[in-house]
Amino acid sequence: MTPVLLAIACLTAVTLGYGFLCAVSPFGDCRRCRGFGYRLTTDRRGRTRPGRLCRRCRGDRKRIRFGRHLYNVAARLHRDGTR
Repeated sequence: MTPVLLAIACLTAVTLGYGFLCAVSPFGDCRRCRGFGYRLTTDRRGRTRPGRLCRRCRGDRKRIRFGRHLYNVAARLHRDGTR
């Protein structure tokens, strides 16, 4: 197998795997708070404590994956265009 075909096969496998992940689990952990729902702060003694709610996920702990967001936009565009 030539290196070009091997690269195409690997890229196709990664793309299909990510598409399957977005279909099965459309929501992933928030990257900013790592799924805690709040930012961790430390007090003067160095202990970690819950801080304010995460601004990115608003405390929901989950965010929609980028691939699922693209699928939702494409599906909405198709639905609105066929009406």
